[in-house]
This record gives sequence, structure tokens and C-alpha cells, in this order.
Amino acid sequence: MTPLFRIVAALAIAAAVSAPALAQTYPSRPITLVSAQASGGASDLVARAVMERLQAAMGQPIVIENRPGASGNTGAAAAARATADGHTILIGTDAMMSSNMHLFKSMPFDPVKDFAPITNAGANIIVLAVNSQLPINSVAELIAYAKVNPGGLKFGSSGIASPHHLSGELLKQKTGIDIIHVPYRGGALSANDLLGGHIGMAFLSYSAAAPILPTGKIKVLAVVEKTRYAAIPDVPTVAETVPGFEMSSWLGFFAPAATPQPVVARLNAELVKILKVDEVKERLAKMGLAVVASTPEELAATVRNGIALRGELVKAANIQPE
Repeated sequence: MTPLFRIVAALAIAAAVSAPALAQTYPSRPITLVSAQASGGASDLVARAVMERLQAAMGQPIVIENRPGASGNTGAAAAARATADGHTILIGTDAMMSSNMHLFKSMPFDPVKDFAPITNAGANIIVLAVNSQLPINSVAELIAYAKVNPGGLKFGSSGIASPHHLSGELLKQKTGIDIIHVPYRGGALSANDLLGGHIGMAFLSYSAAAPILPTGKIKVLAVVEKTRYAAIPDVPTVAETVPGFEMSSWLGFFAPAATPQPVVARLNAELVKILKVDEVKERLAKMGLAVVASTPEELAATVRNGIALRGELVKAANIQPE
């Protein structure tokens, strides 16, 4: 046996032994939950919703670290470079893990290669709403109206390349209708202009639409998710009228790529258990988030599928990378 072969063999044995050993001693110090958004953002709120129970389950303090910047890239890149031992966890969003690579010419991380998915956390429910003065009461009627009035309908979103914007682009792509995008700096502004009749339709987070529904000045026609939302079971999905339509806005937990599988499995088990607690589900529901706990493999597939779909939509919308 050559000296080089002995060294390679020793390293392989050490790696094989260290992973189970790490899993047995894990966690050995405080765990950092990285939110790539400012305090009060969706990922920050999810972190705070699970923090106390995760701390009790893991037997170590949980530290929330807010690292906003560059549409989430700053915090995600920092988490990707962290030591891969389960003591740093990123709460990633669909934007930073599926959209950003199509929106930035240079990315500081690879959402597929640089992370080990742990579990999905929740879906930010998005609805298609219209101003009540329009003679539209269903997705089918909206499509028919838009075809008779090409370019006559303006749809609001919470910003360029947001899932709300891409929902409109997907609807255009699948139906051939001509509707004009009006981006806003956040969903609340889009909702206000829909309420005032300045735009005829909008894709809104349900949390932004719900407070103004009692006015009777807007109507929710559909949800953009694959399945109906339990809180509004009578509201259909867009896909019930437009087959194949689906746009998901989500948050999920990720570890650095080389995190040992037993550690990822432990985190998945504990987080899924916490997310299914009624009190946690209710707390997230108040923020318009529906809990969608998953396996690591399911979250990995969500990221890959999202990258492919959003790449097509960004290209179709002629959105140029910055």
C-alpha cells in the first residue's frame, strides 16, 4: 500500500466515522437561524414562530440573525459559507432560492449546490383579486373580458419578478391574454390601488387582501396554489380553469450543503413536528402562511422546479438581470 493510498484511506475512514459522531454530539452550541430579511419580514416571523420550541427540542439556545440585502442574497451567501455542522440554518424564500439566479448577473451562492434542504415551512397564499366594479366573477370571465379588451386590464403586484408578478406572466402565457403589469413597492400599495379602482386586478398575498374584503370593493376570484386554501375553501384555484397553472410562494429551512445527513434528518424531524403544532399553525396563518412541512427531497424538488419555471417566466417577461 502506497503512502498516498494510506492517506486517502485514512481520510475516508475519518469522514465516515465523524458524521455519526457529530450526529451523536449535535448540537453542541447555540444554533443560528439566519433570516435574509429585516426584522418583521416573513422569514424573520417564521424564525420567531418556531424558535422557543426548537430551543426546547434541541437543548441549545436559538439565535436569530437578520442579514438583509441584495434581495436575500447577502444572508443566503453567509449561511452557505457557514460551517456545515447543523449550527447554522437559513430560512430561505422562493425568491432567493428560485428567482434570484435569473435576476442577478452574478450570484454569491448556488441554491442547489450550496445548500442541503431540510423542510418546507409554509406557503404564502397568493390570490387573484379584481375590483368589484368590473363585470367579472370568475377566472373564466376575467379571461373572456381580457380577450375582448386587450391591454385594457392592469394587474398589480408587489414588485418586478415577485411571485405575484410572475403569476400574472404565467396567466398571460397560458391563456394568451394581454394584461399590463403595474409593479408596486409592496403588496399593501397594490391592494390600496385595487381598492380604489386605479387598477382592475391584482395578485395579492391573502394577508393583504383579507382586511379589505369586508369593504365589498374587491372580489377574490381564485388562489394561485396547486390546491385550494383551507381558510377559504369555496375559492377555486386558477388551475381549475387554466390547467397546469401553479405559482407557489414559500419559505423553507436549509443547511449548508455538506451538513451530515443524520444532522439534517434530526432537524427535519424536529422542525416538522413543531410546524404541525396547532398553536404554530395558527400563528403562521395570521401572517397568511399555510404550513407545508415536507421531506428534504420534496423541498429539493420544489427548488429545482421553481428555478426552471421562473427562468421561463423571467425570460418571457423580458426581465433583464441586474
